[in-house]
Amino acid sequence: MAISLNTRWRAGEVTLGLWVSTPGADTAEAIAAFDVAYVCVDLQHGLIDLGQARDVLRALRTSTATPVCRVGGNDPASIGAVLDAGALGVIVPMVNSADEARAAVASCRYAPDGRRSFGPTRASLVHGDDLFGRANAEISCIPMIETVEAIDHLDEILDVEGIDAVYVGPSDLGVSMGLGPGVDHDDDRFREALAAVLEGCARRGIVPGIHSSPDLTPVRLEQGFRMVTVTTDLLALRAGVAAALTTARPSS
Repeated sequence: MAISLNTRWRAGEVTLGLWVSTPGADTAEAIAAFDVAYVCVDLQHGLIDLGQARDVLRALRTSTATPVCRVGGNDPASIGAVLDAGALGVIVPMVNSADEARAAVASCRYAPDGRRSFGPTRASLVHGDDLFGRANAEISCIPMIETVEAIDHLDEILDVEGIDAVYVGPSDLGVSMGLGPGVDHDDDRFREALAAVLEGCARRGIVPGIHSSPDLTPVRLEQGFRMVTVTTDLLALRAGVAAALTTARPSS
């Protein structure tokens, strides 16, 4: 049975993860073979719909990695659907205010802590019939910080009770700053934003997370991020093919 990210974080674990953006269960099984703390299924920018996400989540059962989903938006129906399908954490995009953060938390929690509707159709099969009693403590609510507006309201967002982690989307944050997409940016505003996230999370006991790349991940860990996505299925595939062709072709 998968361990929740909240359990890992309470134990002080630094969590590295992988990202699945394609709907094939075979790809997900290949990703699940690696020793990582979590695998995120991307329903926002990935090529995966809810039905396909269920297949990917089934494939991830071969792994001890925590199954996480990034939903398409801050919508209680979407959040509830992936939790009922068996996700143990939800990454919620474009959270720019305390009200939006409260809405995300409410969608992840059963009453009295939230407004999640009960009906864990698949989740109870894979995580146990006693999941209801554990869900509010084990389900990770992870708003994304990915705009200048979110940075401007960072303290109010982080003060919302029930947030377990925040996840920096560096590409959208860079776009919001006029820098363009990318996992890193050589710009003081960007570096100051990351520093603010790290400092604000440390003061509140919230886990700081970020989307990264293999070469940048050691830097992010040294900075203090505790939830770091190393790569995605498609990026890893392209990098592997590129490396294979470079090796295979004789140098000119």
